[in-house]
Amino acid sequence: MVFATKSTSACFSHRLFPRVIGSTRHRPFTASSKRHGDINGRPSIAPKPSVNIKHIRENPLLYAQNCIDRNYESLAQNPLRIIELSKKCDELDQHIRPLRSRKKMLEEGLKVPKIAPDKQAGLGGSSLEELGSLKPQLMTLKNKLSRTQAEIERLALELPNLTSTEAPQAKDPVIVGWINLHRQPPHMQPPHPQHPPPSLDKTSKSHIEIGKELDLLDFEAASMTTGWGWYYLKNEAALLEQALVQYTLSVVAKKGWVVVSPPSIVYSHMAEACGFRPRDKNGEQQIYTLEQGDKLKPELSLAGTAEIPLAAMKANKVMSYNDMPIKMVGVSRCYRAEAGSRGLDTKGLYRVHEFTKVEMFAWAPPDSACHDLPYSITTVWDEMLQTQLEILRDLNLHCRVLEMPATDLGASASRKRDIEAYFPSRQGKGGGWGEVTSTSICTDYQSRRLGTRVRLADPSVSPVYAYTANGTALAVPRVIMAILENGWDEERGVLVIPEVLRPWMGGIGIVKKKDKPPAKELDGNKKASSQSG
Repeated sequence: MVFATKSTSACFSHRLFPRVIGSTRHRPFTASSKRHGDINGRPSIAPKPSVNIKHIRENPLLYAQNCIDRNYESLAQNPLRIIELSKKCDELDQHIRPLRSRKKMLEEGLKVPKIAPDKQAGLGGSSLEELGSLKPQLMTLKNKLSRTQAEIERLALELPNLTSTEAPQAKDPVIVGWINLHRQPPHMQPPHPQHPPPSLDKTSKSHIEIGKELDLLDFEAASMTTGWGWYYLKNEAALLEQALVQYTLSVVAKKGWVVVSPPSIVYSHMAEACGFRPRDKNGEQQIYTLEQGDKLKPELSLAGTAEIPLAAMKANKVMSYNDMPIKMVGVSRCYRAEAGSRGLDTKGLYRVHEFTKVEMFAWAPPDSACHDLPYSITTVWDEMLQTQLEILRDLNLHCRVLEMPATDLGASASRKRDIEAYFPSRQGKGGGWGEVTSTSICTDYQSRRLGTRVRLADPSVSPVYAYTANGTALAVPRVIMAILENGWDEERGVLVIPEVLRPWMGGIGIVKKKDKPPAKELDGNKKASSQSG
């Protein structure tokens, strides 16, 4: 493997560039009232978000430019709006303080701090009258203050995470490494370091054709059963899915990661806290929500990745410094509506609504608390990346490693690297490359929204918000697609299974076309044939 080394320490001071990247605009990350305490609201045990509003007020231009860099231009005014509303809060507080002090003095003077209205007669005088007039004034001002503070929090929660200086300044990703430059299946020649493997001949087949020829995939039945974006895996393909999961878990577990089987249904506010929006930039549905008979119950969603339930495991928790880093790997079914993707990559396994994925997730103290430690969130992130490289290398897939720009970081990631595999059937889409894994550092974006903190070694220091990182160990459908297309031997008409998967498939190394059994005649046909003879 050829891999371009680069400083992996994520520095979170940031650049300011007077530019607007592209014209694509993300839809703001809004938190609807029903998700925050009204009908279908958050349960009482839900974590309370704690965004660093002070830092936003002190660095409004930083946050505004960060929104522009990440294609969230519609949110670029939020920091200045937060400053304006903060001044309003100060003004309201200045009005409330003297009134509160006067109210307290009157109550102490009357010695009736909470006297009932029917017992106020006889206390007389202007003190009672003044006290009676102060209460509605204070209530009105306090309500205004509460609404203003809630609006500040809403605007702050909408803002995406700050971008690491490791992210490329340009709008395009930067290639930082390759996998299997000179290690290809026997029937393929080694590729040039700057070009995809030379498998672009006329006999290259898509995984759809291969799956149909070898009786491995059935899209027609799935479209009848559920609709577009679903599929059936059959015969060796079904075994291949289980083999990929077991092989991946064996690799990750050996590195000390705790294996978890998480739920696939989560509260919607948990998904939002992790940075997953219910709709995309065009307002198209991205997350499946579940209707509940009782409208007072909090809204539920089908998780788009195990990252969400894994992150939620430590919601409202204070973790011990001695337990860091905490590393977990979960296998789950994932559900993504991706309604806005209709018409793009709609054929085959590349973009589907339901799939199995193995996900890595980790917590570590913030970088400021890791100076004397042999690890940080960046070293754990590097371990995730190396694990991905090992798995894809041993699957004989030709891949490239990309450092992703700010425009591709979404809401939660501060830094991200994607790995793209080569798919012969995607020659006309990105030169044949398609994402198979992603690894992100989210700093304290998720932990601040989930209430996940770390108690440091010094007991006199208050717990701090943890840093989180996540990475795809393996997404099954796209890897199956890559194995089918890159492992197909046109000359022999067979699919070659990667050696590392064969122990998990009962020793199967070659998948051939199934021989159809001879058609059996019905008894009635036999009798008719004998009578005619």
